[in-house]
Amino acid sequence: MAAGRTVRTLVAGAACLALAGCLARAPVQPVPMPVPVAPAGPTPKSAAAATYYTQVQQLLLSQGMLRTDGGEGLAVSARSLTENFMRIALYDEYRRGSGGFVREETESRLRRWEVPVRVGIRFGPSVSPDRQATDRARIASFVARLAQITGHPMSVDDRNPNFFVYVVSEDEREALGPVINANLPGLTPSDVAGITQMPRSTYCLVYAMAEGNSGAYTRAFAVIRAEHPDLLRLSCLHEEMTQGLGLPNDSPRARPSIFNDDEEFALLTDQDETLLRILYSPELRPGMSAAEARPIVETLARRMTGGDS
Repeated sequence: MAAGRTVRTLVAGAACLALAGCLARAPVQPVPMPVPVAPAGPTPKSAAAATYYTQVQQLLLSQGMLRTDGGEGLAVSARSLTENFMRIALYDEYRRGSGGFVREETESRLRRWEVPVRVGIRFGPSVSPDRQATDRARIASFVARLAQITGHPMSVDDRNPNFFVYVVSEDEREALGPVINANLPGLTPSDVAGITQMPRSTYCLVYAMAEGNSGAYTRAFAVIRAEHPDLLRLSCLHEEMTQGLGLPNDSPRARPSIFNDDEEFALLTDQDETLLRILYSPELRPGMSAAEARPIVETLARRMTGGDS
């Protein structure tokens, strides 16, 4: 078993994608999870996944990965901060092809939320009440932290969400098709299959959707594997919820950062917080091109690091 660089996030909300226009016409009422009779124990498929991801976490930890220190002692220059922001916020990790999304980095436009983010938390029947309580508390705490960092209104709202977080097992995820179609109208069958049939190498993912060419997100849908052990599970929550705010790409040069597929850092780092502050700065606006955003980002980066070095 090897754990190399892993695709963990899929963002499907670029301005020119066909996803746009199907949203924000009228409120879409979220449909509940299918509620089959929960099995007495995990299914063989789910048990195998739990064993596999426990091994992944153990291997990463043995290699000094999944750090939780925030990048203490790793200074980031204004120049590095600028380049990291440009690569992470203004490039997509995926593009849409004829058969769905394929991994290919492409230049995009700046995207973020303009409306308040309302996070709805959904659990599959396989997730125990104790585990649900822990996950819910962690998500609520992280939502409050993201709101403080960005200055953007965010809250947990299970009644009228626009950012869905599903924590589901293998079997439950495979049955999510109707829920995905109801909550994210406009996805193609191949898009939906990207969730229901996501490969073992994808630890978790998020779809974030924008309206037309505005670059303003209006809906997001994150999926976290219920089989993940504790730290890998929390790492997924941090990355997918943050990327769903408008930082869709990864960069091998970004350090310390969760936006780097090397898995060195498990949780949001000091630099990641600064990237979020830049993204939600009033000087920037959704829909900006890389060329439009760069001089503003350079100024913000110098201001936030205290220099040019």
